[in-house]
Amino acid sequence: MKIIKTRITEMPKSIFDDMPKVIVITEDNIEHTLFEYYPDELSFTENEFIGLTINEGKDLKRQKDLKYLQS
Repeated sequence: MKIIKTRITEMPKSIFDDMPKVIVITEDNIEHTLFEYYPDELSFTENEFIGLTINEGKDLKRQKDLKYLQS
């Protein structure tokens, strides 16, 4: 199933706030939480996920994690 809609939750305002989450809706209208991330290390836009599968969306995070760790 392809992702048709994405929502990224709010950025933390303090150290104790939850990390942002990437939440997507697939073609079957099911909502999935893909992952949460540290916004001081990675950034995402909602459009990056449209048309990807769940696994491709998770892989996007892995790719960005690797780039961050290698920089």
